[in-house]
Amino acid sequence: MLFNTIDFAVFLPIVFILYWFVTNKDLKLQNLLIVAASYVFYGWWDWRFLFLIFFSTLVDFTVGMQLKNESNPSKRKLFLWISILVNLGFLGVFKYYNFFLDNFLTAFSFFGMEIQANSLNIILPVGISFYTFQTLSYSIDVYRKKLEPTNDFVAFAAFVSFFPQLVAGPIERATNLLPQFFTQRTFDYSRTVDGLRQILWGLFQKVVIADQCAVLVNDVFENYNSYSSVLLIAGAFLFAFQIYGDFAGYSNIAIGTAKLFDFKLMRNFAYPYFSRDMAEFWRRWHISLSTWFRDYLYIPLGGSQGGKGLVLRNVFAIFLVSGFWHGANWTFIVWGALNAIYFIPLIMLKRNRKNIDIVANDRKLPDVKELMSIIITFLLTCLAWIYFRSESLSDANYYIYNLFSMKFEVKDFGLKMITNLVLTFSYICLLVLFEWVWRRKEYPFQEGAGAELSRWSYYVFIGMLVLIYINSNQSEFIYFQF
Repeated sequence: MLFNTIDFAVFLPIVFILYWFVTNKDLKLQNLLIVAASYVFYGWWDWRFLFLIFFSTLVDFTVGMQLKNESNPSKRKLFLWISILVNLGFLGVFKYYNFFLDNFLTAFSFFGMEIQANSLNIILPVGISFYTFQTLSYSIDVYRKKLEPTNDFVAFAAFVSFFPQLVAGPIERATNLLPQFFTQRTFDYSRTVDGLRQILWGLFQKVVIADQCAVLVNDVFENYNSYSSVLLIAGAFLFAFQIYGDFAGYSNIAIGTAKLFDFKLMRNFAYPYFSRDMAEFWRRWHISLSTWFRDYLYIPLGGSQGGKGLVLRNVFAIFLVSGFWHGANWTFIVWGALNAIYFIPLIMLKRNRKNIDIVANDRKLPDVKELMSIIITFLLTCLAWIYFRSESLSDANYYIYNLFSMKFEVKDFGLKMITNLVLTFSYICLLVLFEWVWRRKEYPFQEGAGAELSRWSYYVFIGMLVLIYINSNQSEFIYFQF
């Protein structure tokens, strides 16, 4: 079920009414409603995959109970590995089996050996990478004794399948989200309004920014050999805002929806395109995944402690795994490696923690140095995004080659193309303006941000744009494929 569809527009009020006016006096009944609603939400795509998420839930719940009653270190480690192997096993089969098989066959054919093997004709379950990492955080934290395991299966199932963030995050930690299912929730008008504001902003990012950028981006990337350098530059620039609007939009809708039910999800984006270096960018982009890899991979490997060789290995490990997490394609691995190359000089020079505060926090505008840093960081990010968006490494390499060829063709700029470019860039400018003005807030138009009359004018304006575009160029959220 997509957030930007009539299905969800009907589904959400029904669940909201049942939650606050029918089950509000019984916490367990509320949790059971969340599980039922989440399974309906997830099963809307393909009900068969409900068995997969249920089995994953059952395994990690059982592992948690066994860890609770086991003190033997060897047996505790065995239970943890059961959780890891089951979860990553599902991920490996559904997401990576064909990738490894194809590369295995290619490697043997390189040496003149032909091996016959059949690939699997299977559909990638929506959101499997997200809820897999979420359940793994529970098993790992219980194993580390950072979290007391629960014996309430309904509450645990609600934690795993919580529909606002089930299919594209934020990837919640069990230490943050799970305890909220044991706390009495109360209806709060101001929190509900806050949630609706954030949902509106998320819809603007998705419907007005991402989906409109997608039309031009798809055209340019599919026909990059036919277009001039100017359009290829525009295509890379627009994809940067497409993926940002798409994913940050989903996160804002998810966080806002959770607020309607008195749940607090972690912030997933913090205006990343205002970053002054790549370290700051990765503290502001997909925060839930970046911190997951930091806590469960980077730090256990040694983090930034030890010699430069170890630090170099750890940085490359976290970025390569992050790239591979995004998809079974060499383009994602190169994307991850390129970001590692961007990041390494900062950590080697111990400048990775230089830019912690919000840019121009005590000023209206950045100074020249800050502005140049933001522009350079954004351009480096756009270059890496080309690999992320391309179907293959050769497509990405040729795209970049053509981009720097400085070829210009007037015929590329027909009236329709110019109109679409001008309109889309206008909306991007609007997005950047709003986010800059409200960069000290979690999202634009948050409570307390400006006079009430001016905020209502923004709500009406943004709402009208969403209604105008919501049924045109509608597309699934990009991160559903991950």
